[in-house]
Amino acid sequence: MNTIKLNVKTKSNKYPIIIGSNLINKTSQLINENSLNFTKCLIVIDSNVPKKFINKIKNSLKKKKIITHEINSTEKNKNQKNVNKILEKLLKNNFHRNDCLISVGGGITGDISGFTSSIFKRGIKFINIPTTLLAQVDSSIGGKTGINSKYGKNLIGSFYQPDLVISDINFLKTLPQREIICGYGEILKHSLINNKKFFLYLKKNGEKILNLKSPYVEKSIHESCIIKKKIIQIDEKEKNLRKILNFGHTFAHAYEAALKYSKKLNHGEAVILGIYSASKFSFENHFMNKNDFDLIKDHLSKLNLPNNIKKYFNSKDLRNLINFMKKDKKNNSKKINLILLKKIGTTIEKQYSRKYMKLFLKRDLLN
Repeated sequence: MNTIKLNVKTKSNKYPIIIGSNLINKTSQLINENSLNFTKCLIVIDSNVPKKFINKIKNSLKKKKIITHEINSTEKNKNQKNVNKILEKLLKNNFHRNDCLISVGGGITGDISGFTSSIFKRGIKFINIPTTLLAQVDSSIGGKTGINSKYGKNLIGSFYQPDLVISDINFLKTLPQREIICGYGEILKHSLINNKKFFLYLKKNGEKILNLKSPYVEKSIHESCIIKKKIIQIDEKEKNLRKILNFGHTFAHAYEAALKYSKKLNHGEAVILGIYSASKFSFENHFMNKNDFDLIKDHLSKLNLPNNIKKYFNSKDLRNLINFMKKDKKNNSKKINLILLKKIGTTIEKQYSRKYMKLFLKRDLLN
């Protein structure tokens, strides 16, 4: 596969996303090519990343002073305590604003690292090397950083664009299938909110993408990144258009939180379940026609992706689910804010009362 370079330009920063194979062997070269000058770096490492990849990155950066910090990247560990540990290491080693923090891991590692980078001395250089499909197509792009609290997911955070994103496809070959499905959820979301032609490509080639067949997986990553890039360049800080990226997420975040971020349902699976719920809600409320809803439902069924909330919840969970939906950070009134589909490729934003949402989920759980 040829290396692909996408340039992202927002009001706060401009940076390249490099997509390709064997890129980490050229980490230092890519840094130099993109005029990022620093002598010292802290590499924050997801403990799930195989050591052979870390060694390749370190070897490429051997002319730099390298300090490492490893974290066990789980939603439960995505908290202020782990941010404080990284801050302590940066302070103890006398890091300056012109030094660099490099994240090597999935979305959780990137979120923690990006948030820490944004608050350390009001901003340190930040390079993101995403190692999961989910991070490569979604969380590494756009500058959203955040940590969880007992009140909900990503309620503490900042917008902080990276200086460079290096997406090496080789990382994906080490992932369990569940992690690939996780990333596929965000790829699917991007197609549904912005590009029906891309959705039809996924419908035709979904199995090949989930099995990491080339060039299907590369094309899906590239197309997904193009959609997100286009949106965040217009609306960096989620004032307007960027809200459409939350399609399915109001449901998804509630599903995750209600299960206390357990392994029963990981983030990407929750997103897919949320996509199904939001699509069904769009259909039942007469925004989207039956044909489009059936296309989505059939696609999820064919690939055996999550599409039944009864596998995870029952009517006893209703109150808890609604409470988490109400706490979602995208709400700005007493109502629950939802991004819905008018048709595949076109969204609409609507608000609903807790009572109305409760009735919808109740029907879903009882039918």
